[in-house]
Amino acid sequence: MKRVTELAAASRDSHLALRRVERQQALVERLSAVRGRRTRLAELARDLGVSTRTVARDVERLRLSGVPLTAHQGRGGGVSLPVVRQRVTVTLDLPEVAALLSSLTVLGPSASPSACSAMQKLTGALAVGDAPELSSDRG
Repeated sequence: MKRVTELAAASRDSHLALRRVERQQALVERLSAVRGRRTRLAELARDLGVSTRTVARDVERLRLSGVPLTAHQGRGGGVSLPVVRQRVTVTLDLPEVAALLSSLTVLGPSASPSACSAMQKLTGALAVGDAPELSSDRG
């Protein structure tokens, strides 16, 4: 019985982790759509169907993972994602591309416009043998 409980907990944890990733992707998509404008956490929480505290934790996780979110403190505070106008070039080897593809597959390659675009670029680069150097439009 203990093993069944552990498996159920692991399954819930995996489901919750996937929902968190989907929510964080939606958060980034939402901030990207407003082109650098500050958005209040309460507004994001309402749009995502979660608490303000959950959004604050998501923002912190994203910031710690390297997403350049800017947190604005105070009464009119919120969060923003800077507008990046230049093209960003990222050099990846085949195992790195495969890791990203497998992650996108778990998330769902059509979970968001960015996930769909990334999946298309990565698979397209592999199809023509250009996997070592991939470009990404950010902006």
